[in-house]
Amino acid sequence: MQKLMLSMAVTLGVTGWSLSAAEVTSAGDLKEPRNKASYGLGIQAGNMWKNRGANIDWDAYLKGVRDSQSGAKPLLSDAEIREAMQVFQTETQKAFEEKQKVEGDKNKAAGEQFLADNKSKEGVKSTASGLQYKVVKEGSGAKPAATDKVTVHYTGTLIDGKKFDSSVDRGQPASFPLNGVIKGWTEGLQLMTVGSKYQFFIPAELAYGMRAPASIGPNQALVFDVELISIEASAPAQPVTSDIIKVPSADELSKGAKIEVIKADEAQKLIDKEKGKQAPPK
Repeated sequence: MQKLMLSMAVTLGVTGWSLSAAEVTSAGDLKEPRNKASYGLGIQAGNMWKNRGANIDWDAYLKGVRDSQSGAKPLLSDAEIREAMQVFQTETQKAFEEKQKVEGDKNKAAGEQFLADNKSKEGVKSTASGLQYKVVKEGSGAKPAATDKVTVHYTGTLIDGKKFDSSVDRGQPASFPLNGVIKGWTEGLQLMTVGSKYQFFIPAELAYGMRAPASIGPNQALVFDVELISIEASAPAQPVTSDIIKVPSADELSKGAKIEVIKADEAQKLIDKEKGKQAPPK
């Protein structure tokens, strides 16, 4: 967070301030691109600190930016600033985590109730992981594997119906490796054939959990309307043709671990065995 504070201050400082805060009262006061960009950076900074639960003294903040830009002697020494930032960072992080826990517990309870009610609705099916899905339209193409790249259209909402993201609204499908997204998507898309449209009801633990972006919130169950447009199969793995030298970490070496040489045929067997574990259900 300390680095973020410093980078934001520098970013705002080099942008330039042609108008003081008191002079900017309407959009008409933002005449030049740098005025508008400076205002936009201020909005971004404000949202960032708001989402982090930070109680910023904006008068002091902007004084620091202007002093930095003008070359004025700072009111505090570097040591005083570092000490204050450490205290501020600790207090802000503590407050943020407490707030996240309260919101996360509330959201999780609401999500669990929503899913409990939803699973008995007509057409809704559940998997062993807790993922719920509903077939809106069944396609006739292939199903993707977990390692494939897929192209989809989707709309994501919270359980209260609030939309937080939509490739449909952007008019541009999204493409991504299926094993690089949330667990609910990795599992759910493998159930779909190309051309299908499904609705996913994803528990928090198969979505973003406590690490969700601010637009979603901690421990939210999510609803996605997804259309599988196409699949791009991953390139086949190249066979292992040479021995592999496995070097332990320094900590492992200190505990007596040895450097190992794994023969090519043995390495290939290990890789094939691991691939077998990761193979998607039929």
